[in-house]
Amino acid sequence: MAQYSAVDPRVFRTYDIRALVPDLVDESSIYFGEVGTPDCFQASLLAAGVRTIGRALAAFVEEDTIVIGYDARISSPEWASALGDGISSLGKNVIDIGLASTDMIYYASGSMNLPAVMITASHCTKELNGMKIVRSGARVVGKGSGMDELRDLAVENNFIPAEVPGKVVAQDLWGLYIPHLMQFADPESVHPFRIIADAGNGVGGAVAHRLLEKLPQLNVTELFFEPDGTFPNHEANPFERENIELLIERVTEDKADFGVAWDGDADRVFFVDEMGEPVPGDFITTLVARYFLKRNPGAAIVYDLRASRAVAEWVNRLGGLAVAERVGHSYIKQTMRAQNAVFGGEVSGHYYFRDHYYADNGFIPLLAVLQMLSEQKIKLSELVASLGKYYVSGEINSTVKDTGAVIERIMQKYSDAVIDRKDGVSVDYAEWHFNVRPSANDPLIRLNLEAGSQQEMENKRDEVLALIRE
Repeated sequence: MAQYSAVDPRVFRTYDIRALVPDLVDESSIYFGEVGTPDCFQASLLAAGVRTIGRALAAFVEEDTIVIGYDARISSPEWASALGDGISSLGKNVIDIGLASTDMIYYASGSMNLPAVMITASHCTKELNGMKIVRSGARVVGKGSGMDELRDLAVENNFIPAEVPGKVVAQDLWGLYIPHLMQFADPESVHPFRIIADAGNGVGGAVAHRLLEKLPQLNVTELFFEPDGTFPNHEANPFERENIELLIERVTEDKADFGVAWDGDADRVFFVDEMGEPVPGDFITTLVARYFLKRNPGAAIVYDLRASRAVAEWVNRLGGLAVAERVGHSYIKQTMRAQNAVFGGEVSGHYYFRDHYYADNGFIPLLAVLQMLSEQKIKLSELVASLGKYYVSGEINSTVKDTGAVIERIMQKYSDAVIDRKDGVSVDYAEWHFNVRPSANDPLIRLNLEAGSQQEMENKRDEVLALIRE
């Protein structure tokens, strides 16, 4: 008989559920003794607790069917089974699409108009797992949009099992999902580029291999495409430099046209140009915004307020509507729906598309880059250079004791600037600007800064960091 247990409320976060899987912790783990990296971990969750969350989810949604998919983590199949048990115990049905990327779950939810769960801990290490949950139509469940209610149901754990359990049915979506992605490309116009692609042993390799087969003119070197939840080669987080060193090396040694990498659940994508230089996420946002605005004149583009001024300047130049929004997929998606925006992007490598149910996707940006390079017949470094000169710091994290005190110091120091408090504090001068925001889950302050020259950027970056770290 399935066992149910109480659930620690700390596993319910702002945008998702995330927890330590105790069975995967040993003395060599940074999580041994449950002292770990707060950004990825706050509490533990057993399979019995996953069943309880399944029951809570069944009670939370109105629909009689819920879609489940899961990433390559060691614990994911067990969690998928437990979640399905919990859901079906209350008489609701489950469609299990098996191994999938997060953007594939969004497609399933949107195309079937059903709530869905992706079992994943994104870029975090093997000892963790979690869930990303959406309502029907790929509408996010997060803090302020259902996560608190779901948490309370799970913590109370007060459910009456159905007399007749629901059914769990497996369904293969690959034959539908890859054609869905291919609508964003013109295969015959794509040039025969040389590409190095790194999936980091996450689920991105399963999608990318099937997708890139549809573009046989490409010469693709596949790095770590085999899904492996032990992540034996490097962490599936290409936004940390140490995890893309091999990608950079292979791009330059093989004289490839560019490199591309995905995080563990493949909803984020990262690019390296032909010289091995990483391309910041806000510049990819700007390029993809230009691409979609040429095809959708006057459309709205949503971007996060950390971004380079390049985004708004180019959107305005092309006659689009540039809309700045708080960091986080729930905010970006909500604003995109309100504005009917064709595209949205974040510095963190999340890119959102109206024709993908306003959800993020790690493969449409690759198709857009391929099309842009083919149409303009230039290198990726030249495509980025066509944006103009912008000097950004990238996101810099600082651990602090009191995030509120940091924000107050900054507001006092830069009181003569234009101040915006939509998300942390944004400080805007004519020649430079920055955003400082606290982490949603941890005692961290995140800085993103831009200035008119490399030297000024470095000087102002150091000035603000000194203030943050007092």
